[in-house]
Amino acid sequence: MSAELEFEVAGLGGDAVEYLAAWDLQREVHAAVVAGERPDTVLLLEHPPVFTAGKRTRPEDRPLDPGGAPVVDVDRGGQITFHGPGQLVGYPIVRLPEHVKVVDYVRRVEEALIAVCADFGVTTARVPGRSGVWLRADPETGRSERKIAAIGIRVSKGVTMHGFSLNCDVDLGWYDRFVPCGISDAGVTTLSEELGRRVSVGEVLDVVRRHVGDLLAWGPYEPTPDYEPRPDPAKTPRPGADVGVAVLSYPAR
Repeated sequence: MSAELEFEVAGLGGDAVEYLAAWDLQREVHAAVVAGERPDTVLLLEHPPVFTAGKRTRPEDRPLDPGGAPVVDVDRGGQITFHGPGQLVGYPIVRLPEHVKVVDYVRRVEEALIAVCADFGVTTARVPGRSGVWLRADPETGRSERKIAAIGIRVSKGVTMHGFSLNCDVDLGWYDRFVPCGISDAGVTTLSEELGRRVSVGEVLDVVRRHVGDLLAWGPYEPTPDYEPRPDPAKTPRPGADVGVAVLSYPAR
């Protein structure tokens, strides 16, 4: 683990951080990292219920009934997603080394979350064409592929913002209000759902620190083999729609 990477728990449980306040904190930390005034930092926290709409969100992707949760437009890549209690959110604010491309960085974050899930006995991998961390479909139970961790980032002045969310014990009912990341042919799950017991954010915190720290030390690693590729819904044209663009977009460094 890199000695230069700091982890800051910004607020969990009853101290969950409102999304806009966390966004302000991200900007503050980002400016300090860019200026060389503080080391690379990963903010770890929970949010009260909130929908966040990335740059690729279409009007029809927004929840018709957000259940009282705000819908916030944000400057990260990707489409719309949900944050709420029972979900660990991580915002790595790190300077990318010259040899690390943006896509390589995303793969490292995904690999860290794959390793976290493996430590809890849940097998996951990437699905080429779709961001995040996934469980394979289970024909015996009829369960479709399902996402357990989402990723959406921005890079400005060579330093990352936004990041990842890992579903620990989040209320999956929130995901019935919209189509997560515009993907209608797959589901969403949690560690608790897969293991048949409650897995709290607090239980995964140290495991996330360890694996994210290891992968963001920028050393070599052996990537987990991918699952079968799936179409990116943002690249699948709808009748009368323009040809789409990538789920994740990365502003120039």
